[in-house]
Amino acid sequence: MSLYPSLEDMKVHQMVRAQSQAMHQHIAGSAQPAAAALPYPIAPSAPGMAPDLLALYPSLGDYMGLELSQEAIKQNLPEYAVAVPPPHDVAVPASTVGPLAGMIAPLSGQSLGLQRAQVSHGIREMTLCKDAAGKVGLRVQSISNGVFVNLVMKGSPAALAGLRFGDQILQINGVTVAGFSMDKVHKMFRESPVNGISVVVRDRPFERTLTMHKSSTGHIGFHFKNGKVVGLVKDSSAARNGLLTDHQLLEVNGQNVVGLKDKEITALIEEGGPIITVTVIPSFVYDHMVKKMATSLLKGSMDHSIPEV
Repeated sequence: MSLYPSLEDMKVHQMVRAQSQAMHQHIAGSAQPAAAALPYPIAPSAPGMAPDLLALYPSLGDYMGLELSQEAIKQNLPEYAVAVPPPHDVAVPASTVGPLAGMIAPLSGQSLGLQRAQVSHGIREMTLCKDAAGKVGLRVQSISNGVFVNLVMKGSPAALAGLRFGDQILQINGVTVAGFSMDKVHKMFRESPVNGISVVVRDRPFERTLTMHKSSTGHIGFHFKNGKVVGLVKDSSAARNGLLTDHQLLEVNGQNVVGLKDKEITALIEEGGPIITVTVIPSFVYDHMVKKMATSLLKGSMDHSIPEV
């Protein structure tokens, strides 16, 4: 199965392939079978994965106390009842002869927004450091025996490393933090060395990044209110590429928009260039996240800077 960042990318690549008679394989690696349970499978070989982590989180069928069993998914998130395989990077060889020499498809395969989004649908490991004040720059909250990021400070080492609101912290410096209190986790960060702090996190469930192309009038084709997608424009790039209503905007071109006003999000989209990527999560999951978190922390202090790649 060939995977592309957007429908427009697929069309461009098909055109290039037809014109150049290229029969080379254009996807790096073979397609993976759909996961049997959830769209964010755990790979035992994932970086930082210790055996005890697999025992404590055998299926990751829970998020902040929100049941994510197949039955719960069918009832509350029917559009996700069929698991989707993780996305693959698109690797398309350039044509070396003829009028297409040097041309590479797809259009947005190397877009900065896609690189900044960092949606891995699984477990990822990052290395943090402390700033001049000896701080990492994040706050966590303990919910249902899990530890979740509820604030990333502007310009902090945590922000630069790519930690995001709603990420679940599984390990700190090799120690599994399941069941730890908020204070205990904060103490672990305070007592960590200045550099080389290893953190293993689980992505927010059911989040997706979609790539869209603006029309000749500068629109990508969706409406939102309080950051929630409430409508799609017929035959727009948003509609063609699978954006769904009842989903909350988390990032625009990889930049965190949680807690921003609609007019600020609109400005980011207008100024974001011809190719826009958005990271979204079902409102059912997002509303649960905000209910469990200290929402007052979302305003003012949260990081909304543009991630570095």
